[in-house]
Amino acid sequence: MKITLEPDRCVGAGHCVLSAPEVFDQDEADGVVLLLEPDPAEALVGAVHEAADLCPAQAILVAEAGAEAGADIGPVA
Repeated sequence: MKITLEPDRCVGAGHCVLSAPEVFDQDEADGVVLLLEPDPAEALVGAVHEAADLCPAQAILVAEAGAEAGADIGPVA
C-alpha cells in the first residue's frame, strides 16, 4: 500500500485521525494531515481506506501494492 497526502487540499476535518490514529495525525498549528506510518500493517488497510473515503477534501490517496505507477485509486467510494 502506498499512501500519498496532498496537504494543500486538507481542510483539517480530522476524519483521518479518527479512522486511523496509528497512521495519521494533524499538525497542531494548522490541523493539516500528517502521515505517521507510511507503511501500515495489513490490519490497518481497512482503516486507511476509510480515512481516504471520509476525507472531505480528498487529500489522502491510496494505491495498493503492485499497482501500476501513477495508479493511485484515491478515496474508495
